[in-house]
Amino acid sequence: MTTIEKINNEVSGNFKIFLYRLQEYAITSMEIFKGAGAALKYKSETLKEMYLTGAQSFPIIFLSGLFMGIILALEVGHRFSSFGAKTLVGRTLALGMIRELGPVISGLLLAARVGAKNASELGAMQLSEQIDALRAYGINPIQKLVVPRTAAAVIMFLPLTLIADMVGLLGGMFVSALSLNLDPSFYWKSAVYGLEMKDLLVGFVKPFVFGYFVSSISCTYGLSTTGGTNGLGRSTINAVVVSSIVVLFMDFILTKIVWEIL
Repeated sequence: MTTIEKINNEVSGNFKIFLYRLQEYAITSMEIFKGAGAALKYKSETLKEMYLTGAQSFPIIFLSGLFMGIILALEVGHRFSSFGAKTLVGRTLALGMIRELGPVISGLLLAARVGAKNASELGAMQLSEQIDALRAYGINPIQKLVVPRTAAAVIMFLPLTLIADMVGLLGGMFVSALSLNLDPSFYWKSAVYGLEMKDLLVGFVKPFVFGYFVSSISCTYGLSTTGGTNGLGRSTINAVVVSSIVVLFMDFILTKIVWEIL
C-alpha cells in the first residue's frame, strides 16, 4: 500500500468517526430535550452538579476575570492616553468584557474544567459497566446523568460569567485610577453609558449556549468511551478540545447574528 493510499484510508476513517460522533451527539441532544423534566425529577443530582459546576469554579473564574480586566485596562489605557482619550477606557472595558472576553474566556475555562469532569466521570462509569447497570434497572442514563449536568451548566454559566465581567471591570477601574490617574466616576460613567441593549443581550445569551454545548458534548464523549484507561484519557481530551472549538464557533455565530439582526 502506497503512502497516498494510507493517507486516504486514514482520512476516510477519521471522517467516518466524525460522522458517527455527530450522529451520537444528535441522538443524545434529542434525548436531553425530550427528558428535560428529569432535572426536577433528579433534583438532588442537579443541585449537586450546580455546586460542582458553580461554586467550585468560582476561584478560577474570579482570578481570570480580574486579570483580564487589569491587562485590558493597561493595554488600552496607555494607548488611549497617548492621544488624550483616557475617558474611553471604561467604555472599551465594558464592551470587551461583557460582549466577548467575559463569556468566551469563562466558556473556555469551564469547557476545560466541566468538560473534563463530565467526560471522565461518565467514561469511568461506562467502562465499569455502571451505565449498563442503570439500563438493566430500567433507569434512563441520559435523564439520570446527562440532564442534571446539562441543566446545572446552563444555569450556572451565566452567574459565573457575570462574576468575571464585574471583577474585570473593577480590576480595570483600580488600574485606571492608579496607573492612568483616571477618576472612577469618569470610568463608570463611560462604562455604563457606552453599553447598548444588544451588548447586554449578546453577553447574557452566550453563557446559556456555551453551557449547553459544553455539557452535552462532554457527556456524549463520556458515554461513548471504550478502550480502557487509554480510551478514557482520549475521550476526556477530545471532549475538552471539541467543546472549546464549539464555544469559539458559537461565539462567532451569535455575534454575527446580533450584528445582522440588531
